[in-house]
Amino acid sequence: MTARSWLKNQGYSDDVFDGRPVIGIGTTWSELAPCNAHQQRIAEAVKRGVWQAGGFPLEFPNMALGETLMRPTTMLYRNLLAMQAEETIRANPLDGVVLLSGCDKTTPGLLMAAASVDLPAVMLTGGPMLNGKYKGTDIGSGTAVWKAEEDLVAGRIDQEECYFIEGCMSRSNGHCMTMGTASTMACVVEGLGMQFPYAASWPAVDARRYATAQQVGRRIVGMVEEDLKPSDLMTREAFRNAIRVNAAIGGSTNAVVHLIAIAKRVGVELTVDDFDADTRDVPTLVNLMPSGKFLMEDFCYAGGLPAVMKELGELVDGSVLTVTGRTVADNIADAEIHDPRVITPLGEPFQAAGTGTAVLRGTLAPGGAVIKQSAASPRLLHHRGPAMVFESAEDYYAVCEDEDLDVDENTVLVIRNAGPKGYPGMPEVANVPVPKKILNRGIDDMVRISDGRMSGTAYGTVVLHVTPESAAGGPLAFVRTGDVVHLDVANRTLDLEVSEEEMDRRRADWKDPDNPYPRGYQRLYYDHVLQASDGADLDFLVGGSGSAVPRDGH
Repeated sequence: MTARSWLKNQGYSDDVFDGRPVIGIGTTWSELAPCNAHQQRIAEAVKRGVWQAGGFPLEFPNMALGETLMRPTTMLYRNLLAMQAEETIRANPLDGVVLLSGCDKTTPGLLMAAASVDLPAVMLTGGPMLNGKYKGTDIGSGTAVWKAEEDLVAGRIDQEECYFIEGCMSRSNGHCMTMGTASTMACVVEGLGMQFPYAASWPAVDARRYATAQQVGRRIVGMVEEDLKPSDLMTREAFRNAIRVNAAIGGSTNAVVHLIAIAKRVGVELTVDDFDADTRDVPTLVNLMPSGKFLMEDFCYAGGLPAVMKELGELVDGSVLTVTGRTVADNIADAEIHDPRVITPLGEPFQAAGTGTAVLRGTLAPGGAVIKQSAASPRLLHHRGPAMVFESAEDYYAVCEDEDLDVDENTVLVIRNAGPKGYPGMPEVANVPVPKKILNRGIDDMVRISDGRMSGTAYGTVVLHVTPESAAGGPLAFVRTGDVVHLDVANRTLDLEVSEEEMDRRRADWKDPDNPYPRGYQRLYYDHVLQASDGADLDFLVGGSGSAVPRDGH
C-alpha cells in the first residue's frame, strides 16, 4: 500500500498495479552532458513501447558523465556511475531495465551495473550527431578539434576561425560522429548483442532512433516474461564478437578497458591479450575518421553495423543470442552494404587484417600496452629513439611551444603519472600534440608513450595504457630522459634499453606514494582501482551481487 499510494501522487490509476512488469528506464540525461541532452525524448518513446506491451514504465536518473566538460576525467567517475546505477536498480522494485546512454563512459558504466544486477536489460545509445560541414567538406567532432589546434599553433588559422569551426562541427543533438569512443562503444554493445540492430548508427535526430526506442520498450517487457538476462547474452562468444567488431570498425582503444571491466562483472574471463589474438585475422572494413574519411551518418546510410557483421562472415559467431530474442545470424540476415566506400568488402578492406589495436609487451610494459595501428603513421610502427620524459601532461604543455626544446623527430615523448591512480582516473591526455618546432618543419607525428588513454577521435603513433602504471611502480616510473626506447609493433614489443642492474638501482630509490586524497570518492578510488589491463574497475565491484536486496547483512 505504501508503494502504491505514493506512486499515485503522479497520477497513476489503479489498473497499473495489477502485477504487470515494472520497467525502469535509466537515463544519464543532463545539460552538463551535451551528448546525452536529448535522452528525455528517447525515454518518452521507450515508455510508449512499454505501455503498448502491457508494462509499467518508470524513468529514473543516473549520474551523467559529460566527456567534454568534466574534470579531471569522466573515466574517474565511470565506476561511480556503475555503482550508483547498480544500487538504484537493485534497491527499487524493478523487473527489467532499459539503459539510455550516450557519451563515452555512460555506456560501459551502465552496462557494468546491469551485468552485476543481472535483471533483464537492454542498452539504447543516443546516436551520433549529424556530419559536421565546414566550407564544403565534412568535419568530425574531436578529430577536427585536434587538427584545428595544430593549425592554430602553426599559425595556419586564427582564433576566430576556430570559433567558426566549432559551430560547423556540432550542429545537432548526439554524441561524436567520428569513430570515437562513444560511437565505438555503441557499435561494440550492438556487436555484443545488448543493443538492437542498427541502433548504434541511427543519427540522434533521425526519427528511426525514436521508432527503435519504442520497439525497445515493447521488447524489454517480453524479456522480463522470458527471464532473459545479461548473463544469458554476454557470453565468451559474445565478447569475442564484440572484440572483432571493434577491429572491423577501426574502433577506439578505450573499448579494451571497458569490455574487460564489463566481462569481469558478468564472470567472463577476458584479458588484454584477447584483443590481439582475436583480431589478427580481422581487417578494418569501415572507412571513418579518425583513421579514414567518412563519419557516422555515412556509416548509417551505408548499412550500419549489421552490414559489417554480415560482411565478416565466419569471423563472427552467428549463433550468439541477442536482446532481440534472435541470434546474430537472424539479426543480420537481410543486411546489405549500400556504399562500399564507407563499408568496404572483406576482399578489398579499408585496411588489411592485423592492423587494428595491437597489444605490446616488453621491459617497458610487462603488463601490456596498446596502440591503435590504424591511426598511427606506418613509418613509426618500428622506431628506436631517445626518451624525453615528462611527469605529467601539464608539464609537457608548459614547454611544447618552446622553439629551444631539445627535441627532434626521433625523440620519444613519455608522459607518465596519467594512469588509473596517477592522475587519478586515467585521462585522455596521452596524445599530446607534436612540439611546435617539429610541426613547423612539416612533421605531424612522433612516438608518444603513456600510462594514460587517448580519445577515440584522436590520431597519431601513441602507445597507451602502459601497465603497470608509473604511480604503481611500473617501469615507466624509472625512465629517464635520454634512455633509448624501442617500439616494434610487428613483433608486439615495447622495450626500454636499460640494463636490469640499472633498473634495480632506480627501483631502490622509488617510494610508493601515499594516497594523496584526504576524503570522498577520490580517496576510495585511489585505494581500490585496478590497473588498465584489469579494466580499471574498483576491486570490490568485480563480479555481481544479483537483484536481491540484502537485508541484515545476509
